[in-house]
Amino acid sequence: MLVTAYLAFVVLLASCLGLELSRCRAKPSGRACSNPSFLRFQLDFYQVYFLALAADWLQAPYLYKLYQHYHFLEGQIAILYVCGLASTVLFGLVASSLVDWLGRKKSCVLFSLTYSLCCLTKLSQDYFVLLVGRALGGLSTALLFSAFEAWYIHEHVERHDFPAEWIPATFARAAFWNHVLAVMAGVAAEAVACWMGLGPVAPFVAAIPLLALAGALALHSWGENYDRQRAFSRTCAGGLRCLLSDRRVLLLGTIQALFESVIFIFVFLWTPVLDPHGAPLGIIFSSFMAASLLGSSLYRIATSKRYHLQPMHLLSFAVLIVVFSLFMLTFSTSPGQESPVESFIAFLLIELACGLYFPSMSFLRRKVIPDTEQTGVLNWFRVPLHLLACLGLLVLHDSDRKTGTRNMFSICSAVMVMALLAVVGLFTVVRHDAELRVPSPTGEPYAPEL
Repeated sequence: MLVTAYLAFVVLLASCLGLELSRCRAKPSGRACSNPSFLRFQLDFYQVYFLALAADWLQAPYLYKLYQHYHFLEGQIAILYVCGLASTVLFGLVASSLVDWLGRKKSCVLFSLTYSLCCLTKLSQDYFVLLVGRALGGLSTALLFSAFEAWYIHEHVERHDFPAEWIPATFARAAFWNHVLAVMAGVAAEAVACWMGLGPVAPFVAAIPLLALAGALALHSWGENYDRQRAFSRTCAGGLRCLLSDRRVLLLGTIQALFESVIFIFVFLWTPVLDPHGAPLGIIFSSFMAASLLGSSLYRIATSKRYHLQPMHLLSFAVLIVVFSLFMLTFSTSPGQESPVESFIAFLLIELACGLYFPSMSFLRRKVIPDTEQTGVLNWFRVPLHLLACLGLLVLHDSDRKTGTRNMFSICSAVMVMALLAVVGLFTVVRHDAELRVPSPTGEPYAPEL
């Protein structure tokens, strides 16, 4: 596994670099890219945001390993994960309202404080303290994915009066560098876990200075901004009406809940599947992130002028890849006949599919869900998503470890087949909907079907 992991990492990284370099050479520079004021503003945002993302990714490879190092049973570890998911749901529902009331800058600083406390709890072997840490991690995650983006959009439009059309360019670049940071974080986590002498807790300790620096930079260089949003009850009510009145939105929510709940279970399972075979967890994680980055690069190439595939096609392909990978895992994790290399390949395929899935789903959500109802609808999407993930972790691991893992992959295969049926249903509903197509590069009329 050691040789396989490093070889896969090198091959995937080289593939990503080749695709991205060719894309950069072919991409013309726009007006926004040459505006000095805009570039300075972007840099002020990126230096804080990227530090926060790096600290977040640094902890991912060794979370399960840390709990295992503290001699907790797999069922107890599952409860810790469920606590984190549940707190993410609860805080995620009110995060937008909290951020707008407290202030976006203060919320970003609060993220740094709460996530630092979350990391400090990892130094304790007390189960209750670790549960508290997972709850703090849920709050921090909710703030990370709401406060920073909200601060940037308000400053971009209201304070600096830059064109709103430049906003996607900032977040597209942030998404690319987010993948790069994740790849680098895996390598860094492997290094500090081996060299700091602290074992699996080392990445969590190393994340604290990054979080402190992110909070200090935000406090020093960012301005404060607020917003008056609709009441939480009205936001949820409006989102529910939109969800129930538009079949396209309902099908998108079904696909998201089924697909991403399986991904959460995969995040829990990859360590116990590969770690017993001597896998370097940080390098494995970096390989996963490189595979996801490769999938994102393939998405951009597939939707480019040359190939002009549609996001609906790529969403279908991503779900098919995950279905195939999960069937592979039901065989490669069979008790007494484990094949860690096959499992690793299946995990890489899942991450590659994620690289195709997330930009496809993001495009379709923007087209289908009205801007005014985005927050409410996404809140409703997250509830069944995390509920399914929590039920999977609680129910399926109430059994023997080895058979429980294989059974979980079998159930996930069935769930992903249901997601595939939902994709087929969505395809049937929207195949004549020109709005859900990437615009034709030559200006000819849209084809009649997706």
